[in-house]
Amino acid sequence: MRSDARGALDVRGTEAKPSPVRTVVRRLRSGIRRSPIGRVGRVGRRALGIARREGVRSLTVRALDRLRTDLVAGAPSMVPRQQIRMLVRYEDALEVDWTTPAPWQTSPLVVRERGLSTAWILHPPGESSGGAQNILRFVKYLEDAGHRASIYLYHSADHAIDAPYVGQLIAANPSYPDVAAKFYSYSEAGGVAADTDALFATGWETAYPAHRDPSMARRFYFVQDFEPAFYPVGSEHILAENTYRFGFHGITAGRWLSDKLSAEYGMRTTPFGFGADLRHYSFARTRPAEDLFFYARPVTTRRGFELGVMALQHVARAHPNRTIHLAGWDVSDFDLPFRHIDHGTMKITELNEIYNQCAVALVLSLTNMSLLPLELLASGVIPVLNRGPNNDKVVQNPFLRYADPSPRALADALIDEMLRPDHHEYARKAAASVTSMTWEEPGREFVDILVEAMRG
Repeated sequence: MRSDARGALDVRGTEAKPSPVRTVVRRLRSGIRRSPIGRVGRVGRRALGIARREGVRSLTVRALDRLRTDLVAGAPSMVPRQQIRMLVRYEDALEVDWTTPAPWQTSPLVVRERGLSTAWILHPPGESSGGAQNILRFVKYLEDAGHRASIYLYHSADHAIDAPYVGQLIAANPSYPDVAAKFYSYSEAGGVAADTDALFATGWETAYPAHRDPSMARRFYFVQDFEPAFYPVGSEHILAENTYRFGFHGITAGRWLSDKLSAEYGMRTTPFGFGADLRHYSFARTRPAEDLFFYARPVTTRRGFELGVMALQHVARAHPNRTIHLAGWDVSDFDLPFRHIDHGTMKITELNEIYNQCAVALVLSLTNMSLLPLELLASGVIPVLNRGPNNDKVVQNPFLRYADPSPRALADALIDEMLRPDHHEYARKAAASVTSMTWEEPGREFVDILVEAMRG
């Protein structure tokens, strides 16, 4: 699982003083503001570049190490050795041996006659993380079906996580489902509760503590994307890839992931379908829409930001009077070659109003399909997606428009859909096509998959 939010929720440590991460970020921002030229300005621009290319987590790790070095620069003998930092704790990656069976594999737990006790290891989520929303959505379905859940927060930073506080923030955030599960900070010493029946990893870094955990619970892997593709070929790419060889039962978002992990890694997998939260998205317009929407996330490389910008430049050349809306990230620092409205990150409750102004949307996904296309359809927007099995194998809907992943082909598809003479009626039919595609059916699928697996 990965956060698509600007940053993580405040995961306060046990002390009241500001965390090193916050200090670093403030210093970087201060340096960028104070010195547009010279060394500090160059450092600030380099930091922004790292954030865009590699994400905020990577920037934080680099900046924290640089700060430690700077603090003792006057005394070279005191400079600490640089630590190896990754999304997973170094010790967890060091100790997992997936080439030999673990104790929980030799005698799999079977539960037939009672409700299940489940534990989920989760990276601290952002304020509106789509991945975390989906995880908690399925936790809620489990609870509604009479099962129990506990959530254990895990990360590789030095400071401790105030898990109950994070739970309070999530409970107060309307972007997240209202779950009964309690939040705990995951520790290697304690592990999950001894009575846990099913233990879920939710992202590649959480698969390592899930593998090492002393519990005899059955291991499951809630897989929402092919996470090795988030990294260049290197250690983290391989460490992420190895998690599919851990012997977990993968419950995957859609068939593309299920087929890929089964065929390429021999992983036992079962897919669940996609849905849309129709409480937030609906067809609410009385006249044809004319604008365009682009899901713009330069910090998430799998969303093809640069490719999308090129496609939209072609559209803007042909139809310069059409308004282009960008949302998903603040792109005000980018010199984009067309007029646009930058909405930055938006709350779920704000999206339907923007969607209903748009005739078409460009949603690029270079790994597993995004959740946005069905939400856009619910609002009467025709999504244009890059063609590939990672998309068309996941959802079959006649109102999804696929195009080859080239700027010109994507632009041509956008223009074709935008200029449909019957667009208003077509949009109404598109919205009607997903009225039954809620998350209720995938939720039932998921519960049935888990219960059947636990029966042995």
